[in-house]
Amino acid sequence: MTSVPRVASLLVGCAAGFSGDRTDAARPVVDTLIRLGGPAVLIFETLAERTLALAQLARQRDPESGYEPLLDEMLRPVLADCLAHRIPIVGNFGAANPPAAARRVRALAAELGLRMPVVAVVGGDALTSPEQRGLLARTLAEEGQAIEDGTIACANVYLGAEGIADALRQGADVVVTGRVADPSLTVGPALAHFGWALDDWDRLAGATMAGHLLECGAQVCGGYYADPGFKDVPDLATVGFPIARIEADGSCTVFKADRTGGCVDEHTVKEQLLYELHDPSAYLTPDVVADIGEATVLQVGPDEVRLSGVRGHARPEALKANVFFANGWLAEGEISYAGPGAEARARLAADVLRARLADRRDRQGPLRVDLIGVTSVLGDDAGDALAVQPVGDARDVRLRVAANHAERAGAERLTREVTALYTCGPAGGGGVRVNVRPRLGLRSCLFPRALATATVTLS
Repeated sequence: MTSVPRVASLLVGCAAGFSGDRTDAARPVVDTLIRLGGPAVLIFETLAERTLALAQLARQRDPESGYEPLLDEMLRPVLADCLAHRIPIVGNFGAANPPAAARRVRALAAELGLRMPVVAVVGGDALTSPEQRGLLARTLAEEGQAIEDGTIACANVYLGAEGIADALRQGADVVVTGRVADPSLTVGPALAHFGWALDDWDRLAGATMAGHLLECGAQVCGGYYADPGFKDVPDLATVGFPIARIEADGSCTVFKADRTGGCVDEHTVKEQLLYELHDPSAYLTPDVVADIGEATVLQVGPDEVRLSGVRGHARPEALKANVFFANGWLAEGEISYAGPGAEARARLAADVLRARLADRRDRQGPLRVDLIGVTSVLGDDAGDALAVQPVGDARDVRLRVAANHAERAGAERLTREVTALYTCGPAGGGGVRVNVRPRLGLRSCLFPRALATATVTLS
């Protein structure tokens, strides 16, 4: 590892772990960053694969939409203090439309009477050129996953930290990204702050795992960890969101915001470290291949855990790309049955729907049937789990049926049949809810790094 001049540690606080996360999370995090003083950054991680698909559908309906719908609620409580205390905000809340998100941030600042922030848009993740689309089509076809011409809704690669770091070096107050790797939201600020080389693998790997601890928000503070009687977590209703103090050598200490519930201990940290890691010795990201095989997790104080000893290896030559394509219409219908014989009546209703919807010409795949309260989470599309489940005496059952259709008309037929159960039987059904929506399919592949370069635009 090359030597680096001593630089003050960097505080990175996380105020969201997914789209739809709590919008009051940022306030305690920012208050804590202000109290601690020194260089600090606030990150929002709001983008998953499914989220990006939904955002793309929203942008198709409205060209000024397609970014995080809770953007205002997330930023409004803290934007003034972040600008006043020089705490940059970095978020992938741009989703399918980062330029529109940037415009909304500036409009929000104007509405609040604040100085106009410098907002940077990190682009390059969207693969839109004929050359890029052609290469994607050939790659997917070679892998046996060919997609018909004209059906691709969007295609995005997972960019790394370089664009974020460049934006911060240019003085951005807010950095808006689309699809970047989740840990890169933390690695970018660390790169800009410490001045690490892009091949300083151990330090990059340390910052990557710090970002991995932060990226799911309250999860590392006991949120998703909580399991009563087995893994008890105090005051879960006010669970805190995490902050990492990153050092120049890439090590970090993770703790939670002041005056919040939850806990940060070796168990919560280890559980989050292993979350979504296929191979702990080779965690692939656009910035580095991280290795936690010899890492040390140590409790250093109340709700403070230090992570050190992470090793890094050269980053992959290719980037992961997600390709979303038009995939018909999803139809869902639900109806409830209660009281004596509820389960038997729900099963009879399911049999009626199977018979009425036996024509499969427009259906893509099986008719999914779930009995919520009997078997649903552990069910399967083919219905095998429900078929072998003996008829019980459940007295509070909700029947759900769903299917994907190539055409909207077929999807609407399913919803009409569910609604008809009101009077066509069996007895006692109520609370019908139906929904039809367009569906995007997803294919993933590798894409050459050289053909997907990050861009930075400041406004």
